[in-house]
Amino acid sequence: MTPAAMSLWIIVAIVALGTAIGFLAGRRQKMDLEQWTVGGRRFGAALMYLLMAGEMYTTFAFLGASGWAYSRGGPSLYILAYISLGNVVSFFIMPRIWELGRRHGMQTQPDFFAVRYGNRYLSGLVCIVGIAAVVPYLQLQIEGLGIIVNVASFGGIGRAPAMVVSVGLLIAFVWASGIRAVAWISVLKDLLMIGAALAIGIAIPHIYFGGIGPMFAALAHAKPAHLTMPGATRNLDHTWYVSTVLLSSLGYCMWPHYFASAFTARSADVVRRNAVILPLYSLTLPFIFFAGFAAVLVVPGLADGDLSLLTMIRKTFPPWFLGFVGGAGALTAMVPAAVLVLTAATLFAKNLYRPAFAPTLSDDRVARLARIMVVVIGIAGLSFALYSSASLVSLLLIGYAGVAQLFPGVVLGIFWRRATMAGVFSGLVAGIAAAASLMLTQHDPILGWNAGFAALCLNFGVTIFVSFASSAAAVDFAAQADELAG
Repeated sequence: MTPAAMSLWIIVAIVALGTAIGFLAGRRQKMDLEQWTVGGRRFGAALMYLLMAGEMYTTFAFLGASGWAYSRGGPSLYILAYISLGNVVSFFIMPRIWELGRRHGMQTQPDFFAVRYGNRYLSGLVCIVGIAAVVPYLQLQIEGLGIIVNVASFGGIGRAPAMVVSVGLLIAFVWASGIRAVAWISVLKDLLMIGAALAIGIAIPHIYFGGIGPMFAALAHAKPAHLTMPGATRNLDHTWYVSTVLLSSLGYCMWPHYFASAFTARSADVVRRNAVILPLYSLTLPFIFFAGFAAVLVVPGLADGDLSLLTMIRKTFPPWFLGFVGGAGALTAMVPAAVLVLTAATLFAKNLYRPAFAPTLSDDRVARLARIMVVVIGIAGLSFALYSSASLVSLLLIGYAGVAQLFPGVVLGIFWRRATMAGVFSGLVAGIAAAASLMLTQHDPILGWNAGFAALCLNFGVTIFVSFASSAAAVDFAAQADELAG
């Protein structure tokens, strides 16, 4: 058997196993809207941990982190900082969100805004922002999947066919089993990814440099500026680093799929414990960085930094290991892509189409429409991935710039009684408009600051100012949250 064939068959076997698990996950469950979107709110600590790890540690962590370590250097280290800080924010916010979600029967992020502020137009805007932020994140996963399968199969499978087949599979198991498919495939995906990351991060520095310390010594000698700020860039300095860490930390639990995943928990304590232990998963990330930094000296001159990890693996390891990494990487893309498609489809059907066009639509019909939208959104994400060329980390930062604008409406809605619909709506519009205009006119960073963070500061200011000038909130969530937390 040729090296390409061996690697290819291992990839196919791992993806097939993951897909089978996805189909079987919902076999004994009646897939109504509640079960399909939030798993009946019955997930315990272990399954909740694996689900959220599967969603948040994605192709971006697998390829994007090593790609930026290779092409940008020091600025890439923001990734290590924001994940832990994001879970600190989650610890204080998400248990309250879960309690309020149970009390009011929430299933999605716009449900929170609809109940808290009592306005369907604000809920609809939140839905549109959520879907718009999810699209580049979905594109990131699909593009990463195509890269992984193409390189790991020694070019035996092209990027486009790999993306088409994989998107077809994830649409199928999401249609069949909903969020349960994502949770159970995450079990296999996480085991494979952790094993691959440890093997890669330890073996590559030892093979080429005699250890991790000698690798960094060699890199510091050959390219001393690469490990400092702004690294291999001209404008990603310390100001950008701090503002990007803050933006990503505050936006971390504002992703619509993160909200929905929190509602799957059995209790608020499960959500709270998950925020404490989830950062442990990020201990695998430095090993991915090691491969990217090693590649700077071993395979210099790559046109696409996102290829650095797989290029090093193909150069260093036998074909069977490349197949193992390719299969793990494919699942690492398919799991978050599946939950993103599911979340966006649910947002459209439940929080956009029903309120605007069919207020009497039953939950069963909403669930059927959401399944149809899984196909539509999956194909849309595939189309963007086939005809776009943005780097993986750039796509993630675009998504964070958008989704972080929801933070003022959530945190002020929970902790500040004076937050109003008019204030949150005005702030959200101002923040989105500022972020979009700055990014589209190539003013990111602006005066050294991350454009999304600058827009978030504007958002907060407008929200607070308009809230002071307008009437009291429709539902006093601050009092409810304090009551439930106490």
